[in-house]
Amino acid sequence: MKKILVVLTALLMAACGEQEPVQPEAREPAKAQQHASVDDKVGSKRLEVYKSPTCGCCGAWVDHMKEHGYTVEVHDTDNMQAIKEKAGILPGGGSCHTAFIDGYVIEGHVPASDVDRLLAERPEGKGLTVPGMPVGSPGMEMGDRVDTYDVLLFDEDGMAVFSHHPGN
Repeated sequence: MKKILVVLTALLMAACGEQEPVQPEAREPAKAQQHASVDDKVGSKRLEVYKSPTCGCCGAWVDHMKEHGYTVEVHDTDNMQAIKEKAGILPGGGSCHTAFIDGYVIEGHVPASDVDRLLAERPEGKGLTVPGMPVGSPGMEMGDRVDTYDVLLFDEDGMAVFSHHPGN
């Protein structure tokens, strides 16, 4: 009888150990949204940011957000595509980093003032994106040069201009 219990226990342990592993990146956006919604009930400006560990402009954007009163938790990952898919980033709407705050997605070099406005106005949509990496956007500073760019509000159906930032 003892041998049967040992064999059954070994079989159960083996079966549990053979489950397909879940990649942490695939779970992180949902986790970030849960944390953000709980934190924002008390007025928090807490961002969960996912970025490549080697991206300097992403770090500069994080610094920009901190300078504007945001608490930022950074997650370095080599699999940004999985994060962007979970976030619902549309083709042509992507950039180098993805953040989550209060149920919204912030993709790319979105200025803190636009995130402030998003949280104050609470429009329907998945979030904001600055596609690509326009020079002069937060984190993409290059001297005095500032390119014209738009911050877009997006959802699964498309994108619309949320704010316009003129260049020089």
